[in-house]
Amino acid sequence: MTFCRSGLTRRQFGAGVALLVSAATSAGRAMSETALPTIDTHAHVFHRGLKLAPGRRYAPDYDAPLALYLEQLDRNGMTNGVLVQPSFLGIDNSYLVESLKAAAGRLRGIAVVDPAVSADELRALDRAGVIGIRLNLVGQPLPDLGAAEWKALLAEVKSMGWQVEVQRNASDLAMLAPKLLDHGVTVVLDHYALPDPKLGVADPGFQSVLKLGTTRNVWVKVSAPYRNGTAGESFAKAAYPLLREAYGVERLLWGSDWPHTQFEATQAYEKNRQFLDELIPDGSECAQLLASPRPLFRF
Repeated sequence: MTFCRSGLTRRQFGAGVALLVSAATSAGRAMSETALPTIDTHAHVFHRGLKLAPGRRYAPDYDAPLALYLEQLDRNGMTNGVLVQPSFLGIDNSYLVESLKAAAGRLRGIAVVDPAVSADELRALDRAGVIGIRLNLVGQPLPDLGAAEWKALLAEVKSMGWQVEVQRNASDLAMLAPKLLDHGVTVVLDHYALPDPKLGVADPGFQSVLKLGTTRNVWVKVSAPYRNGTAGESFAKAAYPLLREAYGVERLLWGSDWPHTQFEATQAYEKNRQFLDELIPDGSECAQLLASPRPLFRF
């Protein structure tokens, strides 16, 4: 199996560079200061013993623990990963924080917080390796970003250099993202910005999202094409060139979306990683995209 590479395998990293290895991260942890990393920017970890959030839309009946995720990274040649707090765990980020600490620097986190969260709580998350908040707004009312608590939260996010990751349909993102940008924060859009599956790249909302590339402060995840309808892969192949032209490779991110919640029967980490190579057959471009999140996620 061949994946796009940065030119060096982990075993070929320069002599004299200290390798950072821990029991939690195994041999896959090794990387040098000069080699391009390969970063999975979207995955979830959880187990059935965790307390579930009230009003959740979905809850898995299986475990996706940290150790299993680290195995996926190692098997697929990924140096680093980003854990995104799943919606069904609500604002209890304790397992996310435990996982980040256990991974000893190999992973970063995106938390879900109450808009009234204190600055001290945010800074504790920052020290643990969290570098942003997630707004999973699928099926939820849009937040009033002009409310005092949201203004205070976004001011803290900006001061810490965090990002705001948003999952919402493209038509609403076209209106919501500019409002977030007005607060001076970096914005990351999930899963190709989720246009109307019936319209695909012709969705006016998606076309508006393309225009956000000129802001240079919005990033888009080319992740989970299956969340864009049954023709998701065909849509992704049509969308990627448009996103690349609008944002540049350096502002596009790849995410495995492991463990593919609600799509477990048809998806696997390796399948999604291989699709990236189909999507971007130019190996150097693919390697650049996998490495581009390094500054955004503080690796």
